[in-house]
Amino acid sequence: MIRNLLIGSANLKKAHELAVLLEGLPWKVLSLRDFPDVPAPEETGATFAENAALKARYYADAFHVACVADDSGLIVDALNGAPGVYSARYAGEQGNDAANIAKLLEALEETLWHERTARFVCCAAYVAPNEEVHLEEGEVRGHISVAPFGNNGFGYDPLFVPEGFEMTFAEMDPTEKHAISHRGRAFVKMRAWLESRA
Repeated sequence: MIRNLLIGSANLKKAHELAVLLEGLPWKVLSLRDFPDVPAPEETGATFAENAALKARYYADAFHVACVADDSGLIVDALNGAPGVYSARYAGEQGNDAANIAKLLEALEETLWHERTARFVCCAAYVAPNEEVHLEEGEVRGHISVAPFGNNGFGYDPLFVPEGFEMTFAEMDPTEKHAISHRGRAFVKMRAWLESRA
């Protein structure tokens, strides 16, 4: 019997990216558009793991279905780890990519290239009703560019240049990005774990 698996994200671009990363699993992958509208949970966790588990548990309980969710963000060394868990609302409004990018560039305006080191971190969580949470993590290191480049992806992708590359995530083909991204690395592990349970 094929089980249902909900992607617990109200961010349509992220939900699409996760659907691609979970493609081909022996699960029927669903999105929030397959369920009645519910308000998004408040992300009150102090860590990516806490927020990922909180979101997965919230949607699993709301719809009585197995759910995967993730929390991810950008950790910039010169900013003492900011924006971190506040990445999506760094400029004050949840999910305003342009405002977040502008604020980050302003914060790093006087920072030299070799000091603009950063890493993207992703924590993926799986929760089914009456089960404990299962977590997987992934990260990728790189630098923050001096201006946005590229039109693919979302969030800080136009600013993040991964180690070993001379282009941002937003300039990459999605398949190329998934192979090295924090989310791609976390969900490779989550896929393997889900396949073992199917």
